[in-house]
Amino acid sequence: MTTSSFQSQIGKKLEGKVAFISGGASGIGAATTRLFVQHGAKVTIADIQDDLGNSLVQEIGTEHVMFVHCNVAIESDVQNAVDAAIAKFGKLDIMFSNAGVLGKVFSSILDVDYATIKDVLDVNVIGAFFCAKHAARVMIPNKKGVILFTASASTVVYGTGISHTSTSSKGAVLSLSKNVGIELGKYGIRVNCISPYCISTPLMLNGFGIDKIKADKWFEEAGNLKGVLLDEQDVANGVLYLASDDSKYVSGHNLILDGGFSTTNVALTETYKKLFP
Repeated sequence: MTTSSFQSQIGKKLEGKVAFISGGASGIGAATTRLFVQHGAKVTIADIQDDLGNSLVQEIGTEHVMFVHCNVAIESDVQNAVDAAIAKFGKLDIMFSNAGVLGKVFSSILDVDYATIKDVLDVNVIGAFFCAKHAARVMIPNKKGVILFTASASTVVYGTGISHTSTSSKGAVLSLSKNVGIELGKYGIRVNCISPYCISTPLMLNGFGIDKIKADKWFEEAGNLKGVLLDEQDVANGVLYLASDDSKYVSGHNLILDGGFSTTNVALTETYKKLFP
């Protein structure tokens, strides 16, 4: 084996793989789409953002990616998008259920109504169910595959300002991933979550109504790990690990990317400083 061929093999961790990424047109999904293609995968971008999805296809090239309009809250959309991916690329190895909505932030339980709950759960939870179902449908006969979900650091730490509906939905996604992983393990299918800390994605910026400069400052200041700011590429790198054979025996795992944020509680120290200066 030549040095160049060895470097090529270790450099492309998804060579020959076919992936499906819901919410793949922007934010974490778009970063993951680009990274997967760099590592040799063919990718189907499933999203409701047609302009962004088609623009990403033009950027990367139709040989490597395709875009399908897909509202994950509608089962027929997910089923048709998965079938379209197989029709174009021949199979499905990786399902990344990434589409999500934030809902109303900084909300009280007193503000909750049916419409608010339904909008968030339809996309975040029901959409995750449908992605898992139709991935399993095509992966079980092949007795292999990877199903991944975008959850949140709010699955392990609470009171961060993320709404009750969003926090609850991400907790449901985490539980779903673990239960589905138990069922599908006998078919060689791995199921995992990735749970990032706050990132200045379009979703977060629109949800909190602030610009990227303010959001970056806020998230960096509140974070535990100083001198570095989490971004979409960091999450994509984590997804790549979970999708590739680097994690071939990892299933039922929640990969938390939060710089130690969820392990800290400075309230006692800060209160002491305030009360006894």
